[in-house]
This record gives sequence, C-alpha cells and structure tokens, in this order.
Amino acid sequence: MIKTGLLNPQVLSLLARVRHTNTLVISDRGFPFWPEIETVDLSLVDDVPTVLQVLAAIRQNFVIGQAYQAGEFLANNTHETAAAFADALAGVPLTREPHVDFKKRVPQAIGLIRTGDTTQYGNLILVSA
Repeated sequence: MIKTGLLNPQVLSLLARVRHTNTLVISDRGFPFWPEIETVDLSLVDDVPTVLQVLAAIRQNFVIGQAYQAGEFLANNTHETAAAFADALAGVPLTREPHVDFKKRVPQAIGLIRTGDTTQYGNLILVSA
C-alpha cells in the first residue's frame, strides 16, 4: 500500500506513461472535454482541488522542462494569483500564448487532469523534460 506522495492510482498511471517531451494538461473545472485523450477527473467542488495543488503534488514525481499557459491569464487574474503560479513553476520556462493556440496543443497530450479550480485561464500544459 502506498503511504506517502501521490495516492491516486489513475494519476500515478498517467504520470508513468508520460515520457521525454510528452505533455500533460492540468485544467480547471470548465475546460472542454477532449475524448481523444485520457482524462483523470479530480474535481469535487469549486476550487477543490486547484491546479496549483495538483501541480505541487505531481512535481515530486514529474520533471517539467517547459510549461504553457494562456496569455489571457494575466489580464484576468490578480497579481497575487500570478505570483502564486510563478512560485509553483519556479525554475520552469513558461510560455504564454493566446488561449486558442493553447487549446491546439491539448490533443497531443498524453492525458489531462481536471481539477475544481475556478482561476480564469489557470490551465497548464506541462512538457516532460
């Protein structure tokens, strides 16, 4: 029995299949469903869990070489929220691009982890190092 670290078997299985340069999406509660990629839905209620909580949990077992986020994130969130995302991604190069371009990357992902996050444009695409 696993006693520490990631406990969710679906998340562990998904992470085990992400290889060098593959991508993983962590999304908010309203992100569109993508039937062509595996989705692990962790959403319970608003903001449980958040994108940042999932990111913190998987960083223990997942080496991130690059991250993508919608450019609209900065215009729709507070400086405190932006700082929290910057802190959570410390040491990871982050590219912000128009949301429409961001969504074009999603179908190539190995999988998507859906959260209950309500942060506008707080979705992340993580590229495995």
